[in-house]
Amino acid sequence: MKIAIQTGGAVSRYGIDGAYRLFKECGFDAVDMNLDSLFPPSDILNKRKPPLFAEYSGEDFLKAFEPYKAAAEKYGIENFQAHAPFPSCVYNDEEYNEFMIRALIKTIWATRHAGCRRLVVHPFFYGYDQRLTAAEERELNIKSYARLIDAARENDVIICLENMFSGYRGKIMAACCSDLSVACDYVDTLNELAGERRFGFCLDTGHLLLVGIDVYEAIVKLGHRIECFHVHDNDGRSDFHIAPYMGVLDWNSFVRGLREIGFDSTLSFETAGVWGFFDNELCPQVLKLIAETGRMFGRRKDAI
Repeated sequence: MKIAIQTGGAVSRYGIDGAYRLFKECGFDAVDMNLDSLFPPSDILNKRKPPLFAEYSGEDFLKAFEPYKAAAEKYGIENFQAHAPFPSCVYNDEEYNEFMIRALIKTIWATRHAGCRRLVVHPFFYGYDQRLTAAEERELNIKSYARLIDAARENDVIICLENMFSGYRGKIMAACCSDLSVACDYVDTLNELAGERRFGFCLDTGHLLLVGIDVYEAIVKLGHRIECFHVHDNDGRSDFHIAPYMGVLDWNSFVRGLREIGFDSTLSFETAGVWGFFDNELCPQVLKLIAETGRMFGRRKDAI
């Protein structure tokens, strides 16, 4: 089982080449490319259209992603998964949401250009106070994800949904795809529409913890649909994105779930939050610990 780490946190400090070099030195085999850094949530929530996504296309657009491809080749690290810009839509603005669909399609092309086959695209949903009915939310998601099928097929990319949460008046609430039966239905329906396995699931351990879902039961429920992970910990109240054992998630149950479904792919850590918890000088040591934690999970998963 390979071990991966997200590029977020390190790239802002070391640049893309420097981050990949650091990941290699710390013992990682692969990365989760935070392509969302090129089109951050603040831009989307304020309905901005960054020039890269609004004005560039074709080879001119793909040039922006060359450094990820070059660094992976240079340091012998796999670009295993990528993270698309999010949120995937905004409330009550059809014109901007059309732009977001085009941006997501462009991100699919960028994902494959960087030598990657899995792209995490957040479900399409609104805030708690603007929430849709279950039927309306399902219709929005099936229709929106279906528009990504052609680009995903052309680039041999698997689109991964993710379990989400939302906040309301200081309280964390379950959101789209936190209901794992709904998540399974979305993935199965979309693959049926695609006529092939073109959709999977990215299970986010921290999000499970925030809404009180048992990690073992979640892994077993999703089973073969799991294409990748966002592995991280928190205190059960805030989405800190910290390393395992810095929070309260039951990591023995996590490993038991991996063993139950026979997961043998890449285990990716979404732990950029450690850059805010530790001094920059200590972070490389923390990254080494995260890599070794992943290898420990692998050994325990395979233990008889």
